[in-house]
Amino acid sequence: MPRIPVKREPGSRGRLQDIPVQGQKRVLLAAPRGYCAGVDRAVVAVEKALEHYGAPVYVRKQIVHNVHVVSELEQQGAIFVDEVDEVPEGAHVVFSAHGVSPAVVNAAAERGLRAIDATCPLVTKVHREAVRFSRDDFEILLIGHAGHEEVEGTAGEAPDHVTLVNGPDDVDSIVVRDPDKVVWLSQTTLSVDETMETVRRLRERFPNLQDPPSDDICYATQNRQVAIKKVAEQADLVIVVGSANSSNSVRLVEVALEYGAKAAYRIDYASEIRQEWLDGVATVGVTSGASVPEVLVQEVLQELSGAGYAAVQEVKTAEEDLMFSLPKELRKDITGKQDARALGGRGR
Repeated sequence: MPRIPVKREPGSRGRLQDIPVQGQKRVLLAAPRGYCAGVDRAVVAVEKALEHYGAPVYVRKQIVHNVHVVSELEQQGAIFVDEVDEVPEGAHVVFSAHGVSPAVVNAAAERGLRAIDATCPLVTKVHREAVRFSRDDFEILLIGHAGHEEVEGTAGEAPDHVTLVNGPDDVDSIVVRDPDKVVWLSQTTLSVDETMETVRRLRERFPNLQDPPSDDICYATQNRQVAIKKVAEQADLVIVVGSANSSNSVRLVEVALEYGAKAAYRIDYASEIRQEWLDGVATVGVTSGASVPEVLVQEVLQELSGAGYAAVQEVKTAEEDLMFSLPKELRKDITGKQDARALGGRGR
């Protein structure tokens, strides 16, 4: 996997001009935003693996879908690869937060790799659902995006029972063996509204469609979408901090536009904000995807402050206190004592 170039220009306040507009300039800052518990756990897992075993530690795919996080971990000694056959035999390899299929686990074992599974527990839940429903000979309609790592991992748990549904427009072309034994599952980072529309249309075709035991779309994805809906109602412009391959970040742009924002853009860094985006804009909404560290949001606020948007009002729609334990291999420090972060990542 090639090294990802970073175009970060922190501290560039003053690049944007403070041009008068009608109304009071302000920022509406969505909350919750940024890191979710699964991302926090995965990033800390790589950091602790480097502490435990020394560099290099290999990571299959991007640990989370954020160019800044990946670059920072590369600087600490992580090496990102596309497949486990690129990892030297016997080395440590971390599986990303998006999860892997049993075939990848087996391939790593065959090479004698020491695997650390940083799959988000909410993704693992969907994997277990796929295994259970396939065991009961259900056809699984997996709502998600073709080629996404999470979808590949989930489908790999039950390849003979999974049919991928990319969205509502796919529904009419789906063929199933037994319409009375069909269940839907979904990628955890989708648009809640679009997923529910897909489920509605699936149920029109297959009235006996079963639901999963609980909603597959993760709490963080839902919370961030709810928050940006509230912000978008009042915003002339919404800026979403997140990378292009981050499904949940891309969805936030779409949701913002759907719920009233006059314009919405996704950026990786504050330096990407364009002056013309701010023309005539009084209210800027700001949020970030679930794999984005807060420092990048603060740099956006600093950049906007230099353009006259110094007044920041947080729009909070939920509290988040969920934390996930680290992978078992990493719960003790190098002295063998229980690590302070073992049961909840870096903490906030």
